[in-house]
Amino acid sequence: MSFDQIRLDKQDGIALLTLYRPERMNAFTADMMAEIIAALDECDADDAVRAVIFTGHGDKAYCAGADLSAGAATFDYDTRSDKQRQLPEGTSASPVAEDGTIDWSHPLVRDGGGRVSMRIFAAKKPVLGAINGAAVGIGATMTLPMDARLASETARYGFVFARRGIVPEAASSWFLPRLVGIANAVDLCYSGRLISAAEAQEKGLVQSVHAPGALIDAAIAKAREMTADSAPVSVALTRHMLWRMMGAPHPMSAHRWDSRVIFSRGRSPDAAEGVTSFLEKRPPNFTASVANDYPWFDEFEDSPPYS
Repeated sequence: MSFDQIRLDKQDGIALLTLYRPERMNAFTADMMAEIIAALDECDADDAVRAVIFTGHGDKAYCAGADLSAGAATFDYDTRSDKQRQLPEGTSASPVAEDGTIDWSHPLVRDGGGRVSMRIFAAKKPVLGAINGAAVGIGATMTLPMDARLASETARYGFVFARRGIVPEAASSWFLPRLVGIANAVDLCYSGRLISAAEAQEKGLVQSVHAPGALIDAAIAKAREMTADSAPVSVALTRHMLWRMMGAPHPMSAHRWDSRVIFSRGRSPDAAEGVTSFLEKRPPNFTASVANDYPWFDEFEDSPPYS
């Protein structure tokens, strides 16, 4: 698939997804949202891709936030032509009825940044961020569901929503406190202040900080470290288990899912290969396909009520 507002380059098992709007500091649009989702769909379906790295074009910005070219109407989605273009055929143009009532199920109500975050959350491959510059608004919140965030020394984070008269989006009220703690989350979101890459690392928002010219190589090295010797289907399942269990009310939820996934994977050729290759002191050759053999997690939802 060809893209206009992103670039997707695949090489040696790594997909580099570059936000690409040079004239707008890679600012986020509804079209960019759709392209990111399509690119992640493509990567999940391609067994040659072991990990996806997000970065931004240029050296100034990862993503400067929502495109503000619509001015005061930027967040009034009823008036946005890019939003209107993506409405399913036959859908009313506005969720607001003549009497002022709102249809909360209307597609225009749904947060576009949240659609990106939820797609990253659902990804079957590790997703990393190589934050090369300003990451503001959605530029900051879309990175939260990623498995690792590496930043350039020139990067800046800003959760600026209250300064724009709106609120944090992209499910960041769920992700951010889990990454940095509630005290740091309220400080960053209430004030909307920009923080340096060093402060972001101190707070746990990014894992490491690098010289600008070394950032992508560091992210690729991290992605390879995560995936080189591991079974792709096991990585996909582990990713979903760890992220989903962060919100579980009791460890019994994890035990239920663990039991089914361990039983399922234990019967797979990958499990036999993992043990055999270890005993034979050779690199493993895992053959199960994420695209074709991955058991979608929903089938483990209805687990037996162990106690």
